[in-house]
Amino acid sequence: MKTNRQPRVVIIGGGTGLPVLLRGLKQYPIDITAIVTVADDGGSSGRLRNDLHVPPPGDIRNVLAALSDVEPLIEEMFQHRFSTSTELSGHSLGNLILAAMTSITGNFVHAIQEMSKVLNVRGKVLPAANQSVILHAEMEDGTIVSGESKIPYSGKKIKKVFLTPKQIKPLPETITAIRKADLIIIGPGSLYTSILPNLLVPKLGSEVCRAKAKKVYICNLMTQAGETYNYTASDHIKAIYDHMSCAFINTILVNNEDIPKLVQERYSEEMAMPVIFDIDRLHELGLEVIPGKIVDYDGGKIRHDTKEVAEMLYSFLMNEINMQNKY
Repeated sequence: MKTNRQPRVVIIGGGTGLPVLLRGLKQYPIDITAIVTVADDGGSSGRLRNDLHVPPPGDIRNVLAALSDVEPLIEEMFQHRFSTSTELSGHSLGNLILAAMTSITGNFVHAIQEMSKVLNVRGKVLPAANQSVILHAEMEDGTIVSGESKIPYSGKKIKKVFLTPKQIKPLPETITAIRKADLIIIGPGSLYTSILPNLLVPKLGSEVCRAKAKKVYICNLMTQAGETYNYTASDHIKAIYDHMSCAFINTILVNNEDIPKLVQERYSEEMAMPVIFDIDRLHELGLEVIPGKIVDYDGGKIRHDTKEVAEMLYSFLMNEINMQNKY
């Protein structure tokens, strides 16, 4: 890698996990491109998607806020969610602004670019596709559940997920970013409803497979009812590989800190439990395993420790660059 530019890092995901990671990573001298799912069909995003025929803005909004460099009040305003009894109820201001900008510019990507300027975003935010997509799940009993928001509540085990329409094009900027990346990060996020909807976009997933950059998967800390109940870390990897044409992940970040029993009991009500990190099986899959104390309990919820994970990823990236420069 040439030393006169910042290292290029591509992060692929969605949901609540991606913004947590980005808040830590943006503190480092790296060129960030976040690729974000457009399969969301619930809540405010789903309503705007249906009413205005725009791609769902919610996950994009959260990523823009995470990468923004503005006064806290501006970010709070962008993230503000209305709690009135009117049609505004449940909508966030940021979602409405992105929908309005899409209508004004006629293009969702242009809307994101304009909002990125307003929010002084550190990095680039790109949707996995410049259109809405519908996520479907085929269950083990053969039934099909359609809609990202409905899949976790089907009460059945997922066999595979897939997208419609069949003709989905990734953005040229997304493909370029993947090809030029020095590091590609997958996750954290819901396996079937945040991670795979990105990788299943035709050409986007195959470009990740072929990319020269090392690929790091940040494994979830807890299993998720309706998606990954009883899944180990290697089960997460295997599910990704089952949907892709290659085994492409080089490294996995795992938690090696015991989660307190009291916290586990709270999550057991959601039928969630700590992910078992079956390191021997991960090694059998050819993965380098990087363990660390990466749990944060802020607000009573289990989240990845944004500072710790960002530091681990930056150290990994610098080691890779130093190794490349030696040869």
